Amino acid sequence: MTAVIITGGIDLSVGSTMGVCGILVGVVMSSGQPLAVGIAAALGGAAVVGLINGWLIAYAGMPSFVVTLGMLSIARSLAMVFSGNKMIYDFGPDSDLLLALGGGTMLGVASPVWFLGALALAFGFALRWTRWGTWIYAIGGNEQAATLTGVPVRAVKLSVYVLCSLTAGIAAILMVGWLGAVTTGLGQTDELRVIAASVIGGANLMGGAGTAFGAVIGAALIEVIRNALLLLGVDAFWQGTFVGLFIILAVAFERLRRGR
Repeated sequence: MTAVIITGGIDLSVGSTMGVCGILVGVVMSSGQPLAVGIAAALGGAAVVGLINGWLIAYAGMPSFVVTLGMLSIARSLAMVFSGNKMIYDFGPDSDLLLALGGGTMLGVASPVWFLGALALAFGFALRWTRWGTWIYAIGGNEQAATLTGVPVRAVKLSVYVLCSLTAGIAAILMVGWLGAVTTGLGQTDELRVIAASVIGGANLMGGAGTAFGAVIGAALIEVIRNALLLLGVDAFWQGTFVGLFIILAVAFERLRRGR
């Protein structure tokens, strides 16, 4: 999501992408297919979502908000169609492998944390040290100027939406393994948390600013705040209110900083 926001776009479909990818893993593996086929199906579905979003935004010139809002509904609907709107908890012969992938540990650290670290390092390096990363910041800073200087704006925009969907697919696979079951509600409203993590971590919704490590810090802060609210006895229904307020405050502080 951070790369998408840096280019000045937004992806509201990440939660629904997680939902349909989780269902694909469950449906494929419950039919007796191995874990590798289930992962391939989930990531393939995520890539298709990203390609559709990216093509409509980058090549058809449609607003990212409208395209991804539409995809949010489409992907959630497809998840219901693929699963028959039923919970899936039997993942076939490779069930233990999936549960270990999402809920296991390595050297005393949960498996998803290793994936988070690897992805943060990879994207941090790509944004900071590669031409692709430079192009992303250039597009977010001034798309017209980037076009005039020879940056392949359309191809770069397409790539960030595909990568955003693929990482949502990876998150879905890990979450299914962690939960041990999957429903069509997987990932619902997670787009708010993802956007909040990126913005709190320093990404500018107007584009041109943001880092991969900032997004990790933003996500960690959100979880710390959520846990603190639970420990203080605050009703869980208020969590969305606090997350929304943090997004507004982060954007407000950024506007004040730029104004000064």
